Amino acid sequence: MSGQLMPCSPREISSLFLFEKLTPEQLGRLCSEGRVELFEPGPVYAEGDPATCFYSMIEGTVVLSRRVGGDDVEVIRTSQRGAYAGAMQSYLGDRLQQVYNNSMRVTEPTRFFVLPADTFAAVMREWFPMAVHLLEGLFFGAKSTQAAVGQRERLLALGSLSAGLTHELNNPAAAAVRATSTLRERIAKMRHKLAVIAEGPFSREQLASLIEIQERTAERVAKAPVLSPLEASDREDTLTDWLEDHGIDYGWQLAPTFVQAGLDTDWLEQVAAAVGEEILPGAVGWLNYTIETELLMNEIEDSTTRISHLVDAAKQYSQLDRAPYRVVDVHELLDSTLLMLSAKTGPRIKVVKEYDRTLPQIPGYPAELNQVWTNLIDNAVSAINSASGEGTLTVRTALDHERLLVEFRDTGPGIPPEIRSRIFDPFFTTKPVGEGTGLGLDISWRIVVNKHHGTLQVESVPGDTRFQVLLPLTAETPDEASALTTPEEAA
Repeated sequence: MSGQLMPCSPREISSLFLFEKLTPEQLGRLCSEGRVELFEPGPVYAEGDPATCFYSMIEGTVVLSRRVGGDDVEVIRTSQRGAYAGAMQSYLGDRLQQVYNNSMRVTEPTRFFVLPADTFAAVMREWFPMAVHLLEGLFFGAKSTQAAVGQRERLLALGSLSAGLTHELNNPAAAAVRATSTLRERIAKMRHKLAVIAEGPFSREQLASLIEIQERTAERVAKAPVLSPLEASDREDTLTDWLEDHGIDYGWQLAPTFVQAGLDTDWLEQVAAAVGEEILPGAVGWLNYTIETELLMNEIEDSTTRISHLVDAAKQYSQLDRAPYRVVDVHELLDSTLLMLSAKTGPRIKVVKEYDRTLPQIPGYPAELNQVWTNLIDNAVSAINSASGEGTLTVRTALDHERLLVEFRDTGPGIPPEIRSRIFDPFFTTKPVGEGTGLGLDISWRIVVNKHHGTLQVESVPGDTRFQVLLPLTAETPDEASALTTPEEAA
């Protein structure tokens, strides 16, 4: 937008704090190459447009805003003379994309001293060469440091996740190895028992009945009910008494296996009726090996299934073989992240899921959303551990005014009000030296706000801290360049 051109007075320009130390010759050059414009209430420039001018307010009221999702969020409102905005980094030249980082409007007739970006860059380099070098070093040095530390943080997170995944994989893998070894022993004993049965006083009909009972016993193992410890103990005592009453002295060894398989005294009565009392001990021993092999195979199946689920979760977390931008189910992403971080949450932190499964899928970058979940969960766990070490992490999803809400709530000590406004700043951390880089929330803010056009906010009181991610149900065309904007630039 352009305003009404007005006379430029070097004396008036020198009254603005940016220019108060300039010489008359320098002020004259500014007035000759710049201009004074009067803007009526309304927009002056829009976020994302090429940054062609540098503005310094002479009088009036200016409002700066950022586009967040579908809303314009006001970040600054001021009537201070000399307040400046626009092409503030034009002196960096082509090394930085020169666009306006915010939108500016005025709420009353407002006069600006307007300097073309090229002129502003030229006078900065000519008049303040040392300052420009220092600013360039600060700007690009901060970006380089931020990138390096961010990469380091990602590597540390990857190492932590790898250690957790290795720990999670080790348990079912070790269980499968143990079960396989035991299964080999049981099958060897079954072969021996089969030879004993073949040489024993079993009739053809009894053998047929025993084999039929064996098949039905194996089916029963697959449908065994889950008993409480008290129920299981009572049933073991009952089965032990029955076995001892029928001449099986080692019944106390068999009873736990039979209970685990879901067998009871009624089932054993059917076995006794089918094979006869004289061969009942051999038949019961044979069925015990059958049950043990079935239980061991179930254990192997459970362990290998667990390993498969962990591998699937790792692929889901890392988004291997997936498109970088696609429609995603946030609940799948949350579940995979929680599983990957289960070693970190540990047994002392209770994880509660309050999912609204009716929520639709949304477009986004799944790998980067998983990074957001990781950072927020890690912060929640650290907050709980900094207090008592015991607490609850609640992950909630809901619909919030045409946006999808993902909330992470912890029972930690809370965030003090005096630092709450700084937690999204790069390198700001409350963790001890060596435990945090201060980039987790900064990276999360970039991913949520810039790449997904959403909102990341926090509410905190002692015992109840909530980080809320609000994502649009529909998204604009993905814009990689927008991820470069920082929270401080938004202000």
